[in-house]
Amino acid sequence: MNIQEKRTPKGRGSADVSYLGKTIDRMIWEFMEEKHIPGLTLAIVQAPYIPRVVGYGFSDVGEKRLASTGTVWPIGPISQAYAAVAVMQLHERGKLKLDDGIGRYVEGLPGDWAECTVLQLMRHTSGIPDYRLHQGYDATGEHTPAQLLAMARDLPRKFEPDTDVEQSATNFLLLAEAVEKAGGMSYHDFITRHQIEYLSLKHTCFFEDLPSLHQEHVAAAGNLHTLFKADKIYVNPAEAAAGYDADGKAVPVVRSSALKGFADLWASAEDVSFWDICLAGSILVEKPENRAILYSPFTLKTGRKVPAMVGWQFYQHRGLMDIKGSVPGFSAFLSRFTDASELVCVTLLGNREGVDFSNLGRKIAGAFGDALGTGYDDTHLELYECVYDVDQTMERIERELRQRNIPVFASFDHGLNAREVNLALRPTRVIVFGAPAVGTKLMQRNQSIAVELPLRFAVWEDERGSVWLAFPNMHNMAEEYGLQGDPVIGKMRDLLEAMAVKVSGAY
Repeated sequence: MNIQEKRTPKGRGSADVSYLGKTIDRMIWEFMEEKHIPGLTLAIVQAPYIPRVVGYGFSDVGEKRLASTGTVWPIGPISQAYAAVAVMQLHERGKLKLDDGIGRYVEGLPGDWAECTVLQLMRHTSGIPDYRLHQGYDATGEHTPAQLLAMARDLPRKFEPDTDVEQSATNFLLLAEAVEKAGGMSYHDFITRHQIEYLSLKHTCFFEDLPSLHQEHVAAAGNLHTLFKADKIYVNPAEAAAGYDADGKAVPVVRSSALKGFADLWASAEDVSFWDICLAGSILVEKPENRAILYSPFTLKTGRKVPAMVGWQFYQHRGLMDIKGSVPGFSAFLSRFTDASELVCVTLLGNREGVDFSNLGRKIAGAFGDALGTGYDDTHLELYECVYDVDQTMERIERELRQRNIPVFASFDHGLNAREVNLALRPTRVIVFGAPAVGTKLMQRNQSIAVELPLRFAVWEDERGSVWLAFPNMHNMAEEYGLQGDPVIGKMRDLLEAMAVKVSGAY
């Protein structure tokens, strides 16, 4: 049911920051409990203001540090956007061309690599393999660019340039090296001078700069902050968060050299939001045509249009774009709704790896602007906006099911069925799938849950041209059938979410 018309417009600056009857605080806390996230910081932009920055939980469980406005987190693949800005800044200065082969800036590359253009690297269409897939790669160790490139050379090429798209950290390592060559200074110094210092970002840095943060050893003092009583630099301090894996175990932090150009920056949520406002205008990249390159979908040689660029993904809903991902111990998310009437950005940074914040980010945006919500009842459905059309999304679902060896029992094209009876319906399709060995275990506990099985995805295009992938809220289903805490339900939820995240995006 579309419920958009039932909402009351809030307008700018409204104190009512709730979505479908839940406050932002409640939504975030429930999400953190469900995903077992120790700590998280949220920043909201309603340009030019950042009206809300708030921390939840612990940024460091061992030290009992609270997540705060000053907590500095690894921002993971969001770092790609900073690298891309550096490339465009050099492009605007005439020191680097987007159609140059990367071999002009980086010596000693294989011939087919050297011919890949700067733009292909930014688009992730080079086909150059990702060094992270090499068995010798360790994200927590120190690496030289030469060592990482050697790892990538050991791997087979993924595809021919401009025939497919796939994120590769090697692409942005090469771009970072090009920035050094064209910029005449280290990548660290170029980003620091032309973005961090230029914007006066006090809580943004590289891993090697973290020792400059003033943070005390709280655990040694019985988990109590004491230095702030005598020294003002410890009042509301900028502190580095500790990271945790999917099992809640602390993990070593990732070194900048291990993910150079791709996921090497640390920042507070507020700094990320401030930076994003500046990128939305002409402060970082001056010319509109150059900013448009960063925000432009492109077409492959195969004719497939890819709604993505430099890690950003582009949707149909009110200019929505997002960039997200994980590094060991941490997850990050930045979304921006760019519309003639509004610029709203949501930044979420947390210390548990492998978390996708897309759904939560959409709900938070909906709390600040009714038109930014899904338009559907998110309390009963898990909804993911897709970057591709309905047919392409279904093809991606079918491919993912085959790769996971999950049988498909049925597929329905409701739009086609409607046309056969002379009725009009926007593209709407459903696919039914599952594993009897799993579903049977649930029915053994409560046979009436058979009405909900097998599992299914629905994909449809709404009146605004947005494409949605949906499946039932499994938490609600568990409660409805008295199966709270059932591990099978939890595994089903994890499977559906993992598939939805993968097939709804471009990468």
